[in-house]
Amino acid sequence: MRSSTIFTYGLLAILMGCSSPPPIQIASQVDLSRFMGDWYVIANIPTFIETKAFNAMETYRLNSDGTIATTFAFRDGGFDGEEKTYHPTGFVIDQQSNAVWGMQFLWPFKADYRIVFVNEEYSQTIIGRIKRDYVWIMARTPTIPEEDYHGLVEMIAAQGYDISQIQKVPQRWKDRQRGEKGEDT
Repeated sequence: MRSSTIFTYGLLAILMGCSSPPPIQIASQVDLSRFMGDWYVIANIPTFIETKAFNAMETYRLNSDGTIATTFAFRDGGFDGEEKTYHPTGFVIDQQSNAVWGMQFLWPFKADYRIVFVNEEYSQTIIGRIKRDYVWIMARTPTIPEEDYHGLVEMIAAQGYDISQIQKVPQRWKDRQRGEKGEDT
């Protein structure tokens, strides 16, 4: 009897340890036309291609077929580093909220892409994934107030991310992209 009790408790402990995190929260409604355009990557838990990214920017354009033409560009290793550009295609999966996309870098695979948060002005956003392995804080400007940054990081923590992995993306924009002037971050 004692060994079966130990076995039962052991099995319960294993199952509890294997439980998945609660579902990631997403923005309740995303106006795709307002979401389109340029977004500067302020901070992230980076993928392997962007661990040394500088001046990272993601641009979205809505295609007539409902897909989203995406351009992800950055300088590799420094402000004067080689420019890297990727062109994945976004597919809106959740038509009700427009907040859940599949992002296709390589056919036929679509990566999980979720708009966790977008503010009322559509000037700041958080993009996450169910696995909570990558996250991006993005804004329409190359820098944001420190108070806003900390608030966005708190939202990410509330989603169950390990915020110790978040790193700021250096941004310095001078006479690039629409002639804007930027600051070092």
